[in-house]
Amino acid sequence: MSGWQPYEIIRHKPDAAGANILIIADHASNHVPDGIELGITPEDLAKHIAIDIGVADVTRALCASLGCGAMLAGVSRLVIDFNREEDAQGLIPTVSDGVAIPGNVGADAEARLAAFYRPYHAAVARAVDTLARPFILSLHSFTPSLATMPEQHRPWDIGILYNTDDRAARIAIPMLIDAGLGVGDQLPYAGTALNATMNLHAEAPGIPYLGVEMRQDHIGSGAGVARMAAVLAPVLLACSNRLA
Repeated sequence: MSGWQPYEIIRHKPDAAGANILIIADHASNHVPDGIELGITPEDLAKHIAIDIGVADVTRALCASLGCGAMLAGVSRLVIDFNREEDAQGLIPTVSDGVAIPGNVGADAEARLAAFYRPYHAAVARAVDTLARPFILSLHSFTPSLATMPEQHRPWDIGILYNTDDRAARIAIPMLIDAGLGVGDQLPYAGTALNATMNLHAEAPGIPYLGVEMRQDHIGSGAGVARMAAVLAPVLLACSNRLA
């Protein structure tokens, strides 16, 4: 793994419509680096607990259509969760949606922070710094049903998350509704609680951003990915043109 980094960069196209847009996908991969044994099955590694299903494909489709850049995580959220603060509970989960992660019990958090987490966030910061008028899209997906909370209903097609900066959310939500999507404002999660990457790279420096959670069963096929990318593209351009 000489030269390997815990992220993948898609370079923006300087003269493209989305040249100032950066997509950040914290949970785009279910890769487990050499030397780490989580103690779970391959079937569990393919589930939402390990990866935001469909996010990498939608990211690539948006980059191809708009010419924007992207930073995709290259490590599973079960190894270390890039969208949590360094001292947050669940940074290295020992259980996720009822699935025990025995290999994480007693894990060396500092070693994983140094090897994966800090290089990832340093790369995100560098990518943002290359843009004169950056607009950030934080892209995630959610499962329509949690195994540990089957009574919880998650009917939304897409959720919009933010902490204190809701400028892009107020532009995006009516556009997404007009496109025929069922939109959850601060659903299925609250951006006030789960917004670590955007708090660091967008809210703190005052960079406009949009936090999007896509329902994973809507982006599990090529057709679904293409539809979601086609819906999100004009929303991104509208937010970027008005705010960046």
